[in-house]
Amino acid sequence: MPIKHLEEYRDPAIARKIVEQITFAGQKPIRLMEVCGTHTMSIFKHGIRGLLPETISLLSGQGCPVCVTAQNEINSFIRLSRFDDVIITTFGDLIKVPGADSSLEKERADGRDIRIVYSTFDALKVAQKNPLKKVVFLGVGFETTAPTIAASIRSAVEMKLDNYFVFCAHKLLPPALAFLMEAKGTKIDGFILPGHVSVIIGIKAYLPFFEHYQTPCVIAGFEPVDILQAVNMLVVQIKTNQPKLSNAYQRAVTFNGNQKAQNIMNDVFETTDARWRGIGTIPQSGLKIRDEFAICDASKMFEINMTASSDPKGCACGEILTGQKIPTDCLLYRKACTPETPIGPCMVSSEGTCAAFYRYHPM
Repeated sequence: MPIKHLEEYRDPAIARKIVEQITFAGQKPIRLMEVCGTHTMSIFKHGIRGLLPETISLLSGQGCPVCVTAQNEINSFIRLSRFDDVIITTFGDLIKVPGADSSLEKERADGRDIRIVYSTFDALKVAQKNPLKKVVFLGVGFETTAPTIAASIRSAVEMKLDNYFVFCAHKLLPPALAFLMEAKGTKIDGFILPGHVSVIIGIKAYLPFFEHYQTPCVIAGFEPVDILQAVNMLVVQIKTNQPKLSNAYQRAVTFNGNQKAQNIMNDVFETTDARWRGIGTIPQSGLKIRDEFAICDASKMFEINMTASSDPKGCACGEILTGQKIPTDCLLYRKACTPETPIGPCMVSSEGTCAAFYRYHPM
């Protein structure tokens, strides 16, 4: 059913028709995972879980960039903020994430120069206005934000701006999908693939994963009808045993993706093994700054101890990110861990699963 007008993406009549189709899913349990934090928030906000048959479970995966940032990376961000000649620039979600002994929010309260920016080019302006300071941007995110951060590095080099640095902690989504399929204790029958990431990398980036695992996959937008449409497509694939890599977000996602953004990203970054919170190291699932741009690489320009660090005791973020638990299974949830006193990043981030549960899920 083609959707041509903006208001139709939230049309209750269209949503009801799709739900009616989904209810014929049968009695076999179906476990679907959305791997995008924006999907998670939209699912809770619009009550989509409550519309689906009890046989269909929606799991929230590794799509929150702050949530998957490793503890040792958070600790390194905090150590960087303690350098007297450093200004930290960051997106707001990182501010409250607790490290081993502090957080960026606490460091700022203690007088460290930590500034929330809305784009990497705001960070570049901070560097231009403060030539005697070293300005470090904390590069956290997936393929969605990586191109703009790469562009800021290239711009800094072109401008001969020698006081702008990036601490690169970027993660790549397709390798994480493969990890989920191999992880013990994780059973996933189909994936709702992210819209924002897919706009950049295109459908083709998922082909190796799909061809290897033959798991039903649908790229979806973020409105209620978008998500219900994706669920229905996945249910049909699973019922008929005809897995496909489908695109239900055709108004934004193409087969090849945004080639210009990919070129900028590949020009500045190269792939590397990366550590994910609560999961461990996933081969070739991260990005690092190429040697040609090493002058902007904070991990090379500052002496930072990147020793391994364990996650907070009792925190179940790792199991939640892999679909093995839901927030209410965590002993800390709504007790020691709340949005006011977060312990794990899934409660800190605006796209975190625990934050979504806390805000929208009944007690």
